[in-house]
Amino acid sequence: MNAARDAAAAQHYPQGTLYVVATPIGNLADITLRALHVLQLADAIACEDTRHTQALLRAYGIDKSSAQLLAVHQHNEAEAALAVVQRLQQGQRIAYVSDAGTPGVSDPGARLVAAVRAAGLRALPLPGASSITTALSVAGAVAHNTESGGFLFAGFLPVKNAERATAVQQLASEPRCVLLLEAPHRIEDLAGALAVLGERPVTLARELTKQFEEISTHPARDLAGWLAGAPQRVKGEFVVLLHPLPSQPDDGADAQRVLRLLLGELPTKTAVKLAADITGAPRNALYAQALQIRQDEGPAD
Repeated sequence: MNAARDAAAAQHYPQGTLYVVATPIGNLADITLRALHVLQLADAIACEDTRHTQALLRAYGIDKSSAQLLAVHQHNEAEAALAVVQRLQQGQRIAYVSDAGTPGVSDPGARLVAAVRAAGLRALPLPGASSITTALSVAGAVAHNTESGGFLFAGFLPVKNAERATAVQQLASEPRCVLLLEAPHRIEDLAGALAVLGERPVTLARELTKQFEEISTHPARDLAGWLAGAPQRVKGEFVVLLHPLPSQPDDGADAQRVLRLLLGELPTKTAVKLAADITGAPRNALYAQALQIRQDEGPAD
C-alpha cells in the first residue's frame, strides 16, 4: 500500500464524492495504484457483491469492516442509491465497484451515478480494466474509414431465441464493428444465432487477462463448430466482436461523377485535388481522367 499512497496521495480527494472504481476483470495485478489508494481512503464501499468485494480487498491487504460494505446491485440499485446519496450529503467518500471491470457500462452503477448527479453531488471516475477495450485492442476489428469506423457496443443480446434472432438480423447490416457480451451457458446459443452472418469474421475473446485466456477469430458460420471442438472453449465470460462489413468495391463511377461536377466550376488541378479529397480516389488517376474530359469537352485550362 505504500506504493499506492506515494503515487496517488498528492491528488486531492474531495469529501462528499462517489468514486467509481474499475477493478480487475480476472488478473489481480491489473488494479491501479490510485484505485488501491481510494479503496483504502473511502469511508464506505458500495459494491455489487459484498462477499466478492471483501475477498478482493483482502487480496490487496485492505481492511474494511462488513459495515463499511454497502450492497448496490441490479435488484436494489434504486433504493440503495438513496442511502449512498445520504452518506455523500454527510460528507463521506464512497467508492463504488462492480464484481469486475468498469462499473456502469454493462454492470450495475449507471442508476447510482445518475442519482448522485441528480442530487447535485460529484461522481469521480477512476479508470482501469474493461473487457470491452481489452478485447478491442487485440481483435483488429475496428476499421478506420469514415463509413465503417468506430464500433457499436450492443452488450448482451436477448435470451429468448426469437428475440435474439431478430437482434442479430438488425445487426447484420451494421457496417461497424459490433461488440457483444455473453455468459458461458449461452455462448453456444449465440454462436448458433450468429451463423446467419455467414463469412463475416467474428472474434471470440474468453477468460481475458486470466491464465487460460483465449482469443480466436472465425467466420460466423464456423463459430458453433469451433466451440464444440474442445470442452474448455465454452467456459468463462465472453466478449464477441463482429468485424466490420467489407467495403463495397468502387468501380470509379462516383469519383468520376464528382470530378466532372468540379471541372465544370474549377480549374483542373483544383478540381482533381478536391475530387481526390472527397472520394479517396488516387490523384494521378483522377488527373488523367480530367485531362481526357477536358480534351473531349473543349480546350484544357
